[in-house]
Amino acid sequence: MKYNTDQVIAILSRTPATIRTLLSGLDDAWIYGNLGEDTFSPYDVVGHLIHGERTDWIPRAQIILEHGEDKSFEPFDRFAQQTASERQSIGQLLDTFTELRAQNVAILKQLPLTDNNLDKRGVHPEFGSVTLRELLSTWAVHDLNHIMQIVRTMARQYDDNVGPWRKYLSILRREQ
Repeated sequence: MKYNTDQVIAILSRTPATIRTLLSGLDDAWIYGNLGEDTFSPYDVVGHLIHGERTDWIPRAQIILEHGEDKSFEPFDRFAQQTASERQSIGQLLDTFTELRAQNVAILKQLPLTDNNLDKRGVHPEFGSVTLRELLSTWAVHDLNHIMQIVRTMARQYDDNVGPWRKYLSILRREQ
């Protein structure tokens, strides 16, 4: 599929409602369950997405448009949510994520996303030179990746309970 900003925005716009539908009103075992040490629970994923809304996607897009490769991105703390989300309910996190995402999608729609600008480059602290098109594509795929992560983590909470049907449930396979 060729890059299309409207398609990216369609995914970005739907993610908060998708995650809210998956998590709202569930028992804490679903919200805080994880796959072991150093893995994200659904709660952690929402906190991680909030941190990205605040520090990653739009700030980096603006750096590319304003400074190009003259200014490197700040490193992204993939675990910042561990302290930033403390003492907040999943409902509060979902509300914050929904609000921040709406603001960022509105900003994204106002950016001059011409083909020339989408080809502009910035400097990622790990990957080096990246384009705005790659950054925006990654934002949408990052959302889909974390939706999958939430669903997979939730499914694996019942890993020992499905009996022989496990054979047909690819979501329970460890290689995913």
